[in-house]
Amino acid sequence: MTDAQVTDGALLAAADAIAACAYAPYSSFDVGCALLTRDGKVVEGVNVENAAYPLGICAERAAFSRAIAMGYRPGDFVAVAITASPCGGCRQWLLEMGVERVVFRNDENVVTMRPDELLPESFTAADLR
Repeated sequence: MTDAQVTDGALLAAADAIAACAYAPYSSFDVGCALLTRDGKVVEGVNVENAAYPLGICAERAAFSRAIAMGYRPGDFVAVAITASPCGGCRQWLLEMGVERVVFRNDENVVTMRPDELLPESFTAADLR
C-alpha cells in the first residue's frame, strides 16, 4: 500500500476506530491516533491514563513509540490523524518526528495543519547544534 492509497479521511477513520481501545477511566476522553508511514503502513496508538496523572500517555506518543519500536525514525511519517486537537507536548513530538501534515478534529471541524503551524516559534534538536 502506498501513501496515495490512504486518504486523510481513511486515516481519521482509523483513529476513530482505535480510540475505542483507549484506557481513560479518569477522564472518559478516549483518543485515537493513526500514523501513515512513507512505506504505506498505518501505525495506531491510544491514550492510556494512570491515577498518577503525569504517568499517562497521549495517543500520539503511544503511536510514535510503537512506530519507533518497529524501526521507523523521524522523517518516516507522512501524516497523522488524531481524534482531538493535540496537546502542547504532542505538538512538539509531531514536529520532531517530521510529520508532513496533521489531521484532527477541532469541535465539529476537521483541520489539517503542518506541525510548525501547530507549534509556532518551534525548534528541534538539530536547531540546538
